[in-house]
Amino acid sequence: MRALVTGATGGLGRNLVERLHRDGHDVIATGRNRAVGQAIASEGIRFEAVDLAEDQRLQTLSEGCDVVFHCAALSSPWGRREDFEAINVNGTINVRDAALAAGARLVHVSTPSIYANFSDQLNISEFSLLPKRKINDYARTKWEAEAHIDLSVRNEGLEAIIIRPRGIFGPYDTTLMPRLMATAERGPVPLINGGQAVVDVTYVENVVDALILAAEARHIKHGEAFNITNGEAVVIADLIKQALTAVGVPYTTKNVPYWLANLVARGMEFSARIGAIKGEPALTRYTAGLFAFDQTLDITRARTNLGYSPRISIKEGIARYAEWYRLDRFRGQQG
Repeated sequence: MRALVTGATGGLGRNLVERLHRDGHDVIATGRNRAVGQAIASEGIRFEAVDLAEDQRLQTLSEGCDVVFHCAALSSPWGRREDFEAINVNGTINVRDAALAAGARLVHVSTPSIYANFSDQLNISEFSLLPKRKINDYARTKWEAEAHIDLSVRNEGLEAIIIRPRGIFGPYDTTLMPRLMATAERGPVPLINGGQAVVDVTYVENVVDALILAAEARHIKHGEAFNITNGEAVVIADLIKQALTAVGVPYTTKNVPYWLANLVARGMEFSARIGAIKGEPALTRYTAGLFAFDQTLDITRARTNLGYSPRISIKEGIARYAEWYRLDRFRGQQG
């Protein structure tokens, strides 16, 4: 397999290119983080520093590829609308066009945030009714990206499969675990409604399995989307305890009612809009909602149609992450 991977300097993309390389595939890794790109290249993997706006370069790099894995995205609870549009919508259009021109299959990484509606939701299927108003600009632009892919599948014959992984964690994670550890180091970890919400997460190697299955599946109708999780729902408070204990970060907790978290989040968002807070607010309504409400996904279609089966449990995944984290810190101290 010859594959192009966008977002290779992010957590999921980097795990994917390393797996493809180990398995003997010809892989081209792309991304904007040149420092991480150098680390990828040091492993013998071809790396090209590419912005998603560089449509001509994407088309050139896609030539001769069998598959384009689109892992790049602006994945954040907060940011400028135009940035989400530029990366998640326009960038996806450029990647889609590159795959189409190359005659390559597109495997697109979307998000289950498109389902979220600030309420408890259990066993959400790919056919569940979506909220008319998406929870934030991230979810909205990821849904628009899916719509552009679907349009090309129907009108231009694009080969494409979409996956919607929930709560990815594992080596090279720059989002979930680092933010949790930073919160614990600042003081008591706030557990919204006592941290009793039930959620799904997914170990990164399981998501990589799903990506490769989607690339190789020849019997799937193009344009189909698949939920991807570890298939073992977990209570947030229990997950946090397991994760922080494994990496050796001392922590305490405090209960925060959702109404208060939501009120504080609204105030912080307002302050950020008027410039009183620089950058991303410490708490957003999106984040408060993720921690306050149940959200689990039905992965029956991925199991049945893709042959997906989570190999690595949450418990084992946390242990693997903790081992990687300790080694990564040691290498950083030695370097």
